[in-house]
Amino acid sequence: MTTRVEQLSDVTERVPTFVAIGSFDGVHLGHQAVLQKMVSEAQSVEARTAVLTFFPHPKRVIQQVSEPYYLGTLDQRVTRLANLGIDLIITHPFNETVRQTRAATFVDELCRYLDMRQLWGGNFALGYNREGDIPFLQKLGEERGYTVQQVDALVMWQGERVSSSRIRRSLLEGDLQEVNGCLGRPYCVSGTVIGGKKMGRTIGFPTANIEFWDEQLLPANGVYAIYAGLGEERHLAAVNVGVRPTVNGSAVSVEAHLLDFDMDIYGHTLHLDFIDRIRPEQKFTGLDALKAQIAADVAQVRELLSGN
Repeated sequence: MTTRVEQLSDVTERVPTFVAIGSFDGVHLGHQAVLQKMVSEAQSVEARTAVLTFFPHPKRVIQQVSEPYYLGTLDQRVTRLANLGIDLIITHPFNETVRQTRAATFVDELCRYLDMRQLWGGNFALGYNREGDIPFLQKLGEERGYTVQQVDALVMWQGERVSSSRIRRSLLEGDLQEVNGCLGRPYCVSGTVIGGKKMGRTIGFPTANIEFWDEQLLPANGVYAIYAGLGEERHLAAVNVGVRPTVNGSAVSVEAHLLDFDMDIYGHTLHLDFIDRIRPEQKFTGLDALKAQIAADVAQVRELLSGN
């Protein structure tokens, strides 16, 4: 069973622990490779496994990145880490105090609260000005009683290294094949179904308007084939991400038309697994043209997903 705490000082049990530190945004194939190896090694010596993941993302604080950036919510990240067999997940806040913390001080806290025996990661650094690089941490480990396990995290997809930045670039291009390949699963956007203008219902294609987390990065504006998770059910759906130019929309919205479905689901949570992009968003001459295109989109979604 996985335990979750909000900061390092909340850990109440000090036992020998293998620790991985990082943002782990998206928990992509590279992250998975490091953590699966750590879990395997820890289990062989009956040690606890822990991930300390920062939130907000350090770039929000250091580089003051303000636009949508995350590849999923913090709860989604925790769930995916837990599914890898991690025993303890620390969603440590990243703020100016943490930013200014010296590497040796941070390591001492890891040893104090966790009894850290191994520190895992790829080519990483921690502490003020990233002073805690691999040689620094290895030398400090000789004094503090832990070892550094640097794992070659160069997991490849289609001949290129998997990384969170690569996934973000692909999302902005609407390349879901690339995104999902690097993640090892479909890209997911979740949210509560809220009321909208009900324009879709008037043309025979009712949609669920999703109240998504505005800090999560959305795929490029367009129409997508997705699976919509509603409780234990899964439905084929066509989703429009964009500003709805034909009906004079402005703010970006996410609207899902669930195929062969007609139920009131206001207030329910939908989990949208993006599979492929059908087309970019476009403005039509009127509602009849829009209706005809949506019908074609739905047919394409059905053809793409019905066999899966």
